[in-house]
Amino acid sequence: MHDSIKRYENIVSLILSKLEEYKTNKKPKIIAVSKTFNIEKIIPLIDIGHLDFGENKVQEAIDKWSKIKLEKPEIKLHLIGKLQSNKVKFALKIFDYIHSVDSEKLAKKIFDEQLKQNKKVKLFIQINIGDEEQKSGINKDQLENLYNYCRKLKLDVVGLMCIPPASENPEKYFRETNFLKKKLNLSELSMGMSSDYLKAVENSSTYLRIGSSIFGNRG
Repeated sequence: MHDSIKRYENIVSLILSKLEEYKTNKKPKIIAVSKTFNIEKIIPLIDIGHLDFGENKVQEAIDKWSKIKLEKPEIKLHLIGKLQSNKVKFALKIFDYIHSVDSEKLAKKIFDEQLKQNKKVKLFIQINIGDEEQKSGINKDQLENLYNYCRKLKLDVVGLMCIPPASENPEKYFRETNFLKKKLNLSELSMGMSSDYLKAVENSSTYLRIGSSIFGNRG
């Protein structure tokens, strides 16, 4: 058995144990974050039926996934990195989900490109949940305005995404993001990475973005 499959199955087992502990059967989806890994490392996961993969650069995703997505259209690609307005038209060609909507300008560009391409993608609004200067994401006090703007454009916003400050316990940030999600009556939460995904499961995350814990350390 390939190492990545062993690690993946161990993660699934830990998640199921956590769900049992919390008496819930709402199993989150695992986004296998394949950024920087070549396709040979990813294929074993595809072969066992895993469908959700994450990339953070548009061009890398196009180069890596275009052929595979033609052969396996059921694969869902998630853009988890910052999206620049001038890359939106290319992003929409390859991605099914965008987790990093953080401005009206970007939302409007996505709206315009969806009309041109006759394609709709599912969107997450990224919140700068720790108010960090160097991080992407909308400030919490501007979240509702951005969400209402997206609704006005009839964009398919399904949930919220956050990345807590690396040096702090993520739990309070996950709780706060979950609270904001409920306040807006959204269904999805993109929270939790290799270092904190079980804490995210405890706080109702529905999409976990896990890379190195599946594929190993990046070179």
